[in-house]
Amino acid sequence: MGLKTYKPITPGLRFKKTLTFDEITRTKPEKRLTSILKKSGGRNNMGRVTSKLTGGGHKRKLRLIDFRRNKFDIPGKVFSIEYDPNRSANIALLHYVDGEKRYIIAPEGMKKGDEVIAGENVPAKLGNALPLKNIPVGIEIHNIELTKGKGGQIVRSAGSSAQILAKEGDWCHVKMPSGEVRLIHVNNFATVGKVGNSEHSSVVIGKAGVNIHKGIKPRVRAVAKNPVDHPMGGGEGRTSGGRHPCNRNGMPAKGFKTRKRKKYSNKYIVSRRKK
Repeated sequence: MGLKTYKPITPGLRFKKTLTFDEITRTKPEKRLTSILKKSGGRNNMGRVTSKLTGGGHKRKLRLIDFRRNKFDIPGKVFSIEYDPNRSANIALLHYVDGEKRYIIAPEGMKKGDEVIAGENVPAKLGNALPLKNIPVGIEIHNIELTKGKGGQIVRSAGSSAQILAKEGDWCHVKMPSGEVRLIHVNNFATVGKVGNSEHSSVVIGKAGVNIHKGIKPRVRAVAKNPVDHPMGGGEGRTSGGRHPCNRNGMPAKGFKTRKRKKYSNKYIVSRRKK
């Protein structure tokens, strides 16, 4: 998928870059594989705003993606490559030989008419899903399970891929897109290939109104606010904060480690992304 640039006839078009959507073969989603996506407007169950930057945006429908890939040993053919407004990657609609239809994340290089299959002993081919123990070392993978049977939880965004570095007993050393090396059990499933739509990171929105359509409201700098609204607000004339950067609840914002709930997963990290 390529990038499209515009003639700078307005300030919003001067630096704007959008995707050409060459790979997309169908514009409307499969009706049975969609559901209503409710919006919260940034409010919790009490009706209070807890996320100030959320609200508005274009109406969307949720596409039901098969992250588990648990339809074993039944081949499916790629019927279409589609756009999904809820994620950066494109999705592929599979028609299985038994008549069932499912969406999966479309890997780079997948085309309409390709055949894919999931199972224990299927070939390590683009789009196939199989356990890590049967995937050769060095091959790019995505949609990786952290718990067997739960479905892929990591490496699902556009252009991302992980790599198997080594296998030791019941564990695989997997290098994440961030550079972190992590232990994942050999029986967990993963999909072969790199996630498509890698040009997504090169998109330039051009103007703030594009983010409004996405449901992202403008962010006001903390030092520009009043003291009643933020700890870093206020001051006679322009100030640069006058204290260590923090959020509106007073929690330090830059460099303060908040990783508490994930202590149980530390033992699976072989090498951190930050050396």
